[in-house]
Amino acid sequence: MSDSVSDCTERRSAFTEAEVEALVRGICFKTGPPRSIGVELEWLVHELRTPRLPVSPARLRAAYDALRALPLHSTLTVEPGGQLELSSAPAASLTECIASVSADLDAVRELLREAGLGLAGHGLDPWNPPRRYLHEPRYDAMEACLDRAGPEGRSMMCSTASVQVCLDAGYEEPGPLGLGRRWWLAHQLGAVLVAAFANSPLAAGRPTGWRSSRQRMWTAMDPGRSGAPDLDVDPRTGWARRVLDAPVMCVRGESGPWRVPERLSFRSWTRSTAPPDRADLDYHITTLFPPVRPRGHLELRMIDAQPGENGWIVPLAVTAALFDDPDAAETAYRAVKPLAERAGSRPAPDNPLWITAAREGLADPELRETAAVCFAAAAEALPRLGASAEVRDAVAEFTDRYVHRGRCPADDLLSLHHGKDIQA
Repeated sequence: MSDSVSDCTERRSAFTEAEVEALVRGICFKTGPPRSIGVELEWLVHELRTPRLPVSPARLRAAYDALRALPLHSTLTVEPGGQLELSSAPAASLTECIASVSADLDAVRELLREAGLGLAGHGLDPWNPPRRYLHEPRYDAMEACLDRAGPEGRSMMCSTASVQVCLDAGYEEPGPLGLGRRWWLAHQLGAVLVAAFANSPLAAGRPTGWRSSRQRMWTAMDPGRSGAPDLDVDPRTGWARRVLDAPVMCVRGESGPWRVPERLSFRSWTRSTAPPDRADLDYHITTLFPPVRPRGHLELRMIDAQPGENGWIVPLAVTAALFDDPDAAETAYRAVKPLAERAGSRPAPDNPLWITAAREGLADPELRETAAVCFAAAAEALPRLGASAEVRDAVAEFTDRYVHRGRCPADDLLSLHHGKDIQA
């Protein structure tokens, strides 16, 4: 295909603005009682002997070829910078999700260990500059598009990793908020999750001044791509507007480079003489990176990758408890309400609340107090969700080590950087 939009007329069926809005409203929120849970884990891959050294592309390629032959329950994919991602299948319970992903991780780690490689849970590579591993037209176009706003987009592509918790959208509840209650909670509680699990304070071996430098990158990017939609309207309307008004990252081609238009919204594209088709819409939605992305379910994208082999279990368990247990959800809803005033009128993550969460973590007194309430509610809920003693103990240990002390995992990295003992 030519890189010109006008050359695509023959292959496209008309896809109007109204059709896009109707389709987005229909597919992005699947309502009903919460039944499923999932998690997407991104990891930085490193040399076992010298973790600070980047792994050569050839070694990564050989390792990933071997990993793809493993009989995993999770989907294994590779990010543009060579980060490894495991995406769980929807699970019927928190326990099932943890067991399935843990088994997959054990198999992945064993194979990587044989190759002299390991997985590191950092929100941002603490030592190395961004370096692209995948050279494909979509990533060439993405890099060209994101570079227009500054270097943060390239770092996001190649140097970051996260724990993304996936939850059902929930009931269509009665009252003025309707479906928006769970949607609203995700965006307000999201700042607390950013602060509690911040784990990216270093870049190029130096402190950045932020507990979550990864989250700072999202704030610095184009808000039309990384910002939340308007929360004052119902979620379906707000998200459909965001999809239509968001900038088009690229126009895909069958051969050669993909075209990267300037100042072209998807809404404007639908009004052109060569409107997009369904595949273009599906791809466009994948180029939007809000802190909470509706994909039928809700994908919470604000949590940094966590240290240790099982550090990912704590944010998964806490988030699941605060959404899927009715009592814990009500406690969390009441606890985060005062934080909404600090957020102001700007959408997440580019508002005072989220910026403070990323910069200060739980050193902020109000975020610390709110986190303490939420973690206590989660701890009470986990037995009702059938969580194992090991999971409950992990949450309790994290709460004592970090939340009660106004700390987050980033503070441990900063202590090590400054040659101090980590507080046990």
